[in-house]
Amino acid sequence: MKFIQPAGISNPRGHYTPAVVENGFVFVSGQLPMDSEGNVLKGTVEEQMLQCLRNIDLILQASGSSISRVVKATVFITDISDWPKVNAVFANYFGDHRPARVAVPTGKLLEGIHVEVDCISVVK
Repeated sequence: MKFIQPAGISNPRGHYTPAVVENGFVFVSGQLPMDSEGNVLKGTVEEQMLQCLRNIDLILQASGSSISRVVKATVFITDISDWPKVNAVFANYFGDHRPARVAVPTGKLLEGIHVEVDCISVVK
C-alpha cells in the first residue's frame, strides 16, 4: 500500500491518511472544505462543495489519478434540501464524466461544515 499526503492538503486531525493507493485504485478519505492549513471554509454549501472537490483533485493528482478517473463518490450532506446546489457544483466540476455516486443525508458535521466527499478512483 502507498499512503498519500500531498502538499496543499492539511494533515489529518485523526488516525487516517488522505488517500491510499492499492491494486490500481485510489481510496480517498472523506474531504472536508478545509484549506492547506486546516482552516474550515465558512462559506456557502456551494463554496464548501467546491473546496472538497479541489482537495480531492489535489489528492488524486498526487496519487497518479485524476477527477476523470473517479469511479465512485459519496457525498455526505447536512441538509438534503441543499442537494440541487451541491449537485450543480459536482456536475460542473466533473463535466462530462459521470461516476457512480451516493448522497447521504447526515446530522451535523464538525465546525458548521455542510458537506463532506470521499471517492474511489482508478490509477492512470
